[in-house]
Order: sequence, then structure tokens, then C-alpha cells
Amino acid sequence: MKKILIRSLLSLMLLGSAAAHAAEAAAFSLAPSAELRYTIKAKQSGIPVSGNATVQWQADDKKYSVHSETRAMLIGKILDTGSRGSIDSFGLAPDQFNEKRFNKPETITTFDRAKKTLKFSASEQTYTLKGGEQDRSSAVWQVIALIRANPDKAVTGQEWKLFVAGRRDADPWTFRVVGNETLQTAMGPQACLHLSKAPPADSKDQQLDIWLAPGLDWYPVRLRFSDADGDFVDQTLESLKKTGVGS
Repeated sequence: MKKILIRSLLSLMLLGSAAAHAAEAAAFSLAPSAELRYTIKAKQSGIPVSGNATVQWQADDKKYSVHSETRAMLIGKILDTGSRGSIDSFGLAPDQFNEKRFNKPETITTFDRAKKTLKFSASEQTYTLKGGEQDRSSAVWQVIALIRANPDKAVTGQEWKLFVAGRRDADPWTFRVVGNETLQTAMGPQACLHLSKAPPADSKDQQLDIWLAPGLDWYPVRLRFSDADGDFVDQTLESLKKTGVGS
């Protein structure tokens, strides 16, 4: 399996200096707890690859967790990621981010709130926590929470900026609204808000596009990870089951 497939499927999955980080507390509204299942299609050097992914999102007014498993045909589980933490004035406040890739050791990213330090098991890099920092799993759900609380801002050109930690370091991410689109899914046509996290002009980092459905509580209906060489991984929602109280 090519590196892009493993690197791309970070559920959302979808790094810099701490000086570039400037967080401000903002209104947010967490999406209801749910289990989401996706089908995956990818192109790797012209070779088609398929698979599936499951995302378990749980949240209340005190804590949250998101756990993702990705499986590829003929290979099995190739990626297992998790993020857990509390809820503060910024929204999601991760305590720990775990990532286990196929044939690779597990990495742990720790948000030490007592020492206000962000650190990594895979590197010696550290950052000072200022509030609002996210990891690759929590970032999409934080954006969803911000948009749910401010749907009037979900217009073309609007941006949301986050400071996002990965396996070894962290960077500023900017999600920008591209526009409104209707997607065909296994659950029928869905009107969606398309956002894109594009890498800097001089960067070879991936582009991340997400489509959020306001008619489905703003859950992510589609996510696409694209490389500059044309390779991509595209995942589309197949089923959705709310798991919270009263669901």
C-alpha cells in the first residue's frame, strides 16, 4: 500500500511555529454523538484502491472522543486513530491523540494541560499550549462545532483558522468555504457546504476538502485528500447512526 493511503486517511483526520498560533474563544455547538460509515475510493499511481472507514464520535458538555478505523481490501486495518479530551471555552480541548498505521509503531501526541505543553512521542518537538489547539482527528469536528454555532457565517470565502498537531509536530490550518454543492450519496442527495484546507504555495502537504451537510446536523458527508501528483483518497458517507441519549 502506497504511503498516501495511510497518510491520507486520518479521519479527519485531515503542522510551523507556535508564534503563528493565535486562538480566541468562540461560540460552538457540538454535533450529536454518532457512528459514521464511509466507503473509500483512491488512485495510487493509476491503480484503483477501495476500502471502508468507521468513525465513532462521542461528546457531551464535559468531554469528547473520536475514534476512526480504516480498512483496505485484501489488507485489512491500515489505520487506527483516536482523540479524546474535554470541552472548554474554545470548544474541543484534546488531551491525547493516538495513531497506529499499518506495520508502524503507535504514536502518541499529548496535550499536557497542567504544564501547558504539547509534546510528541515521535519527536522532541514541543509547543506551548495557548488554548484552541487541535489534533488531526479533532480538527474537523471543531470546525463543525464552530459552523453549527454560526451558520450565518457559512458563506463563500469565510475562513476558520486552527493550530493542528499531528504525529511529530503542529502547524496552522485554514479551512475556507468554497461554496454550496449537492452530493449524491447512499443516503440520497445531500446539500453540502464545501470547505477546503489547501497547503501553502511552497508546500507539498496534502489538500483536504470536506463537505458538511446542514440537513444532517453538519456531519461530514465526504472528505477528499489530494496530492500534487494527482493521487487522491476520497471517502463518502454510506450510513449514519446517532448514538446519543434520545437518538
